[in-house]
Amino acid sequence: MINTYYKSRDKNFSLLHANSLRILPKFKFEFDMVFADPPYFLSNDGLTIQNGKISSVNKGKWDKSLGAKEMNKFNRKWLKLVRDKMKPNATIWISGTTHNIFNIGQLLTELDFKILNIITWEKTNPPPNFSCRYFTHSTEQIIWARKEVKVPHYFNYELMKELNDGKQMKDVWKLPAIAKWEKSCAKHPTQKPLTLLTRIILASTQKGAWVLDPFAGSSTTGIAANLLGRRYLGIDQEKEYLEISKARKLEIENPATALLYKSKIRGFHTNTQLEEFLAKEPDADYTIEDLDTVIQ
Repeated sequence: MINTYYKSRDKNFSLLHANSLRILPKFKFEFDMVFADPPYFLSNDGLTIQNGKISSVNKGKWDKSLGAKEMNKFNRKWLKLVRDKMKPNATIWISGTTHNIFNIGQLLTELDFKILNIITWEKTNPPPNFSCRYFTHSTEQIIWARKEVKVPHYFNYELMKELNDGKQMKDVWKLPAIAKWEKSCAKHPTQKPLTLLTRIILASTQKGAWVLDPFAGSSTTGIAANLLGRRYLGIDQEKEYLEISKARKLEIENPATALLYKSKIRGFHTNTQLEEFLAKEPDADYTIEDLDTVIQ
């Protein structure tokens, strides 16, 4: 058995304090969806602008660049390990920028994934370009791929169409970055907004699905998953971020807070549309399985 760093009372939110490359081979469990926001390797002592102030781009030792060959080696290793933890019909979403996304796309093809889409997330409030020598970086790319080329995946086409005024949703999403209320338990340096993870999880999972995040950070993936009636395992090697994750989960155990947060998530026509959808979402045909069989 593997000991968890934290497991919620409802058993729908578990955290492991570990390096994903070391812990993933130690247990056998298959997930319905994976979201991964791996290191972009951008901490090179450069400068950027945050909230109108000049700031360092450094995030931490885990984001230090070790060169193209080491990045390729790292990405290949974690992708292979995660693939082994996916159900045959599971999909994976991987966030990145020009610094790492092309390498990941190539490796997905080499490892026999089928790339479904490359989503362009256009941020409505990007920071200005500091050097004024190239265009402002206002987007991130998110690759959506499935594990097997010939095994069909789940896609909530009708809901995505409904959210896009009855038209097929395009692969360019104009969504805001994190809001102030999402930082109530402190902020991770590369934190993703709940709005983004909500759309990803709703598009590719059904109620009760198990979601894995091998680079959990402050567990936006897990908070979105639990708010949507999905289950979550997050892995991170930084205790500071695991404590933020735990605090965020405890926060939404208050039903009033959970309802408030769901009403604040953007991308819906009304503040109640998400809650109304969840109320009528059918239970998926999942077997009754729990991580208790492999971690404790």
